[in-house]
Amino acid sequence: MGRKSTKINKSIYQQCRESCDMTRADVADKSENLLTESRLEKIENFSTMARPEDIIIMSKVYNKPEICNYYCTNECQIGKKYVSSIETIHELPQITLELLSSLNTLNHFKERIIDITADGTITNDEKKDFEKFREHLSEMSQAIETLKLWADKELN
Repeated sequence: MGRKSTKINKSIYQQCRESCDMTRADVADKSENLLTESRLEKIENFSTMARPEDIIIMSKVYNKPEICNYYCTNECQIGKKYVSSIETIHELPQITLELLSSLNTLNHFKERIIDITADGTITNDEKKDFEKFREHLSEMSQAIETLKLWADKELN
């Protein structure tokens, strides 16, 4: 059995592993050595960059799909630009209410978006409304991604 870490600034990867009461050897065993103890140690200590396949393995072994979101939004250049960061996975009722609220807001904008996009161009006076619509799409996307992460965690 490995020693308990006394390190103060632990990486999210180490925090996830420790929250599952697993040693690096446990992770190597559970992943059938697809993620070795030494590689995991290097990833946790940031002496080696994690690869997407490493993160997927950790996500499955720890049952923490949120570390995939963390990786995408913090370590992947594409994800930093295009993926919304999900800080907390709330309980299902709160996630559902946030999603329904987003849907209601978008429904409110429906007529205006039809007016803006019907001619195939967005004029200068329409840009402000379209930008608001885009912000609400981002909120809805965040609610959808949160629900998907919740489902990945709870249904697997």
